[in-house]
Amino acid sequence: MKNLFKYTSIALLSSAIFFSTSINTSAQNKNNNSRISKTNIIVGAENYKTYLSELKGKKIGLVSNQTGIVTIDHKTTHILDFLLDNKIDIVKLYSPEHGFRGDADAGAKVKSGIDSKTGLPIISLYGDNKKPKADQIKDIDILIFDMQDVGVRFYTYISTLHYVMEAAAENNKKVIVMDRPNPNAHYIDGPVMKNEYKSFVGMHNVPIVYGMTIGEYAKMINGEKWLANGIETDLEVVPLLNYTHQTTYNLPIKPSPNLPNAHAINLYPSTCLFEGTNVNEGRGTTIQFQVYGSPFLKNMPFSYTPISQDGATNPKFKNEVCFGEDLSNIPFQNSINLSWLINAYKNNTKQPFWTKNGNKLWIDQLAGTNELRNQIEKGWTEEQIKATWQKDLNKFKKIRAKYLIYK
Repeated sequence: MKNLFKYTSIALLSSAIFFSTSINTSAQNKNNNSRISKTNIIVGAENYKTYLSELKGKKIGLVSNQTGIVTIDHKTTHILDFLLDNKIDIVKLYSPEHGFRGDADAGAKVKSGIDSKTGLPIISLYGDNKKPKADQIKDIDILIFDMQDVGVRFYTYISTLHYVMEAAAENNKKVIVMDRPNPNAHYIDGPVMKNEYKSFVGMHNVPIVYGMTIGEYAKMINGEKWLANGIETDLEVVPLLNYTHQTTYNLPIKPSPNLPNAHAINLYPSTCLFEGTNVNEGRGTTIQFQVYGSPFLKNMPFSYTPISQDGATNPKFKNEVCFGEDLSNIPFQNSINLSWLINAYKNNTKQPFWTKNGNKLWIDQLAGTNELRNQIEKGWTEEQIKATWQKDLNKFKKIRAKYLIYK
């Protein structure tokens, strides 16, 4: 029986090296021939001739985190430093889940404070204060939003985007979204969320994987009037250059503490569903979302032991041997894979398999519906389950088409 102690004892590599090497694994190349690979993508924040003059003389609020990296004139820096170097008046910083520097555990409350490097005030938008209050943006002319999304409904950066846009619309502020590539933009899949399951991990009636950049998504929020009372934001999207939805992209830095490489991001839409179960999804290892297991899956062929580490100080089943499956070398995925969740459900030896978030089943909130859970409990196959998604997916694709910037 294989063991994961070797993974938990290896120190994390730097984010830049991890991402630049991991995207080109042989498994991914073998199964990714239909996608276009380019290295000359210019992200929105690097497309500075589009927006820099507009910011002069304005008071700017910056919503960002560690992913706001830009490379301009062969120099890599953070958008905050780039703007300050260009004498842009940055008044406040606003941080999402994981904090402005991106090192907080998933779900941990992020505190407001002072940025140690610049001395600027940081307003937390995760915890009790998910939406900027009027007095927190009253001295701002323009809010800039620049974060690396991964194109999955329950990844909370798009929820932060929603609330930033809503607060801006209510207080007559402009929002500029610096667009970035979506590493999961090459497909659309999953159940479309039902209204009764709306939460911070699912605020809109979209599938789990929606195939849009964050700039396109912002346009959809506005155009579909998803903000409170149907209000619309004064919105500008600074576009990407040299990009299509089929273009691969090497992330310069991991987007959150538990997405350490491109393979984890590719599997995340499928393996994050384990967060709604009594199964560990790899937190407490260095290959998060690339393994799954629990002490109650003893018929499974793989074992590992989650430990406390940065970004996951108290992982599920900490210091307990978990039995499951190693997905770290499987081929690149072009759809959501339900077979792992179904397999774990069948092999589970302790109830309840589904876990709660407050008084609600967490799996239903992640899936955006109770139908997936009910179908798995009834013994439906992956093919049968996915067939029930198609009608809603087709409706969503028609909505999505109205807001696409890229092919």
